[in-house]
Amino acid sequence: MDRTAWIVVTLCVVGLIAWYIYAGKQMPPARPSTATASPTSPPVAEASASARPYLSPSPVPTPTPVQPGPTFPEKIETLRNADVELRLTNRGGGIKEVILLNQIAKDDKRVILNSAQEMPIGAIVDQPAPPALPEFALSREPDGSVRCERAMQDGVTMRKKFFFQKTNPPKDNFLLEFDVDLANGGAQPYASSGYFVALGSAAPIHPRDYPYYTRLVWCVPTHGWFGESTVKARDRNVSSFQGGGGFLGLGQRAPQPFFQQDFTGGEWTAVTNQFFATIIAPLNATLAGKGFDSWKANGIWGRSFEVSTEQHMVGIEGAMHMPGFQLQPGQSYTARFQIYVGPKIYHQLGQLEHNEAEIMNFGVFKVVSQFLLNFLNTIHSVVKDYGVAILILTAIIRLVLWPLQSKANRSMRQMAALSPKMQELREKYKDDPTRMNQEVMKLYKQYGINPVGGCLPMMIQIPIFFGLYQMLAQAVELRNARFLWVQDLSQPDTVAHLPVLGWPVNIIPLCMAATQIWLMAMTPKTGDPTQRRVMMFTPLIFLFICYNFAAALALYYTAQNLFSILQFYQNKRQPMPKLEKVAPAGKRKR
Repeated sequence: MDRTAWIVVTLCVVGLIAWYIYAGKQMPPARPSTATASPTSPPVAEASASARPYLSPSPVPTPTPVQPGPTFPEKIETLRNADVELRLTNRGGGIKEVILLNQIAKDDKRVILNSAQEMPIGAIVDQPAPPALPEFALSREPDGSVRCERAMQDGVTMRKKFFFQKTNPPKDNFLLEFDVDLANGGAQPYASSGYFVALGSAAPIHPRDYPYYTRLVWCVPTHGWFGESTVKARDRNVSSFQGGGGFLGLGQRAPQPFFQQDFTGGEWTAVTNQFFATIIAPLNATLAGKGFDSWKANGIWGRSFEVSTEQHMVGIEGAMHMPGFQLQPGQSYTARFQIYVGPKIYHQLGQLEHNEAEIMNFGVFKVVSQFLLNFLNTIHSVVKDYGVAILILTAIIRLVLWPLQSKANRSMRQMAALSPKMQELREKYKDDPTRMNQEVMKLYKQYGINPVGGCLPMMIQIPIFFGLYQMLAQAVELRNARFLWVQDLSQPDTVAHLPVLGWPVNIIPLCMAATQIWLMAMTPKTGDPTQRRVMMFTPLIFLFICYNFAAALALYYTAQNLFSILQFYQNKRQPMPKLEKVAPAGKRKR
């Protein structure tokens, strides 16, 4: 990239960071707290089983103290396949932990999801706060599924069944289903104004994971650019719960103890960190043996919690709200849910039927990110090394842009040749900036030079930059992917820490800055001293911004700089363009 491009890309990175800080302001407002719940009080915990029934018909939280933990012994049943182990608990009748058997966290330990909070995934609660979880009877069925059962008050029984979906061939090892059945065996009608399905929790796996991606997400119907029906994933990231001063005073917000949002026709809801997600999608429901129309989600709740004070890690916990129903004596209500719990592998999410791939949050340049990720995985399927795949992807992008960049380089050399004449005009009209700009533009016109001729490659690279950044930041395929000395392409390539100071030594960003300085030293100098001073500090600014980015992103830009240097050497071998005045349009020969 030329000097102008580096300025714009640096501003893009600054803008990207500013956007992350400011993004919390763009979230939809939380549902106002009711009169019975103080805005500074967390949502209520569920009372013990003897105090009120599970799935209480009360629609509003009542401020009561959090109940002590369960006194009955915990029982665990497991469901397991080649990729995941689910540990189901009798406390709340849900999934206590999810162990991803082929995903490694720190210190060679396996990644465990939902390990930071007590609320099990799939628990059915009336209010989604840390409850005194009721006891369920757990049993393993002959078909391998796990059954949870609990007798509630007034003759109502709740049964839940968790099992892996069976497809031939197996479609996805991270996909399971659970069914909820409520049977009214009492003499009185049973009414529920709605209930919550616990999503569990999500927290950063590694202290260096980007906290922005720890989010509460919900997918709802909307309309596209041309009025067509579509769906869109909306989210609330964990920083929005903590409050903050915003960016330059914009987007200031107060801390929120919890978040609650109403909607209609929700396709799915989820909690997610940078690389892993728990997504629950309602499938259908029946009431008294007949189809029940109100079976999609109609709300979401979430709160943040502190995972590690020392490492400043914050997680998020959530629950999906479902519509209410009424059961006459002898009637039953059944709801089916699908759970995806595992890594955010884009092509697998894209094969699911409820638009689960929308959780990737690729941003404005989603199409670019999707294309680059699919292309990167295609290259990897051949070379079997993600570091090499990134280098090949960089080479292909540079080859596509080569003709445009060559034209831009020629334009820059013409500008450099014109620099002495421009300097004369600046000296001559230094006291009259308006006249100076007019004369400079006139000079460009005389020699047929387009002052923005080098901008086209830069404009094309802006969506590539943002698309690549979002793609590399969320590509779970890069986790623990090695390349040369790099142990994990999704993390900075720290090889040591400076004594006393403790600062990390990241090699690839230093190489990126060195190649950028080399590239700028080769670029034709402009006559503008201000621009020269700005360009002198641009590599240092870019190094500061990108120093702790993922090694994959720094590797891409280092390789891109090397290709740019190669292209400059190739262009330098060509004769210097001559400055020739062009005839005015009206006097050109026909």
